[in-house]
Amino acid sequence: MRKFLLYTIVLLGITSLFSCDDDFNILDEYQDITIVYGLLNPDSTTYIKINKAFLGEDNALVMARVEDSSLYRKKLQVTLEGWQNNNLQQSYQLDTISINNKEDGVFYNPYQLLYYTNEPLNSEYNYKLQVLVNDNKTVTAETGLIGDFSIIRPIAAYEYINFLTNENIMNYLEFMSPANGKRFDALIRFNYKEKSLGQDTITRYFNWGLGTIIADNTDGNREFRLGYKPVSFYSLCEQNIPYENTAKEQEVVYREPLSVDFIISVANEEFNTYMEVNGSSSGIVQVKPEYTNINNGLGLFASRYNKKVIKLLHNESLFNLRQLNLKF
Repeated sequence: MRKFLLYTIVLLGITSLFSCDDDFNILDEYQDITIVYGLLNPDSTTYIKINKAFLGEDNALVMARVEDSSLYRKKLQVTLEGWQNNNLQQSYQLDTISINNKEDGVFYNPYQLLYYTNEPLNSEYNYKLQVLVNDNKTVTAETGLIGDFSIIRPIAAYEYINFLTNENIMNYLEFMSPANGKRFDALIRFNYKEKSLGQDTITRYFNWGLGTIIADNTDGNREFRLGYKPVSFYSLCEQNIPYENTAKEQEVVYREPLSVDFIISVANEEFNTYMEVNGSSSGIVQVKPEYTNINNGLGLFASRYNKKVIKLLHNESLFNLRQLNLKF
């Protein structure tokens, strides 16, 4: 049986596997299909994942475990350009780096080859990617960046956050939207230390999702807010902190609170479209349309931005937390 496997990136957590029955032959002559994934963030190193689709007679799952199946053998010429008002402002040649944190899955791991640059990006610029695959094939893509924005509440000047136990109280995470921001996912993250018998102290956390906002335009400078009940913090602690394994939980000696982070993750329009197209399907036949903004290839070239406000747990909240017998 011949199978065709289209490589996508585990960085985004999405894979597509196509197979055919022996009774049908859907394969054409092999074509070099370049797969590109890159999410630009002006506050971090830029990484671009570039692979190729592969075709072969062997079992596709076996072939996926072989690095050469989806890697280009030679180093590609990858250029990132920053443009403003049709004028070229920046131009970087990306180098290669091998990292070893790729999670286990269908494809080879833990090592993967990425193209990267540490050069700073400017949120005012529009960025164009160019990948020279060979003498007669160039892959291109383009995206704008998401810049910094302000979180109004919780107020940054206040060091502590107090989760009151009054059921009738509602608090809000409020922020001003940045230009190019389309999708806003917000959460509260509670970080804490944990010491168990015979083990080193480790850091753990759980996330409290506050919801998602999809803006009707990407002009920015709009005020958004997401509400939450402070009292819910304590029930979430009871649900998420203790280990399900009773024996493991009994080995915990103590826990200490660290910080409470209010985090907003922003995606631009291309990234939001990609997530919506590749979201969950319903019904018996789960066929999803394909979305790509890569010219002469497949994949995604988009931008994102994360911002957070860090708080310490107020003494009153710490007292309430200790009443839950969670070893704080």
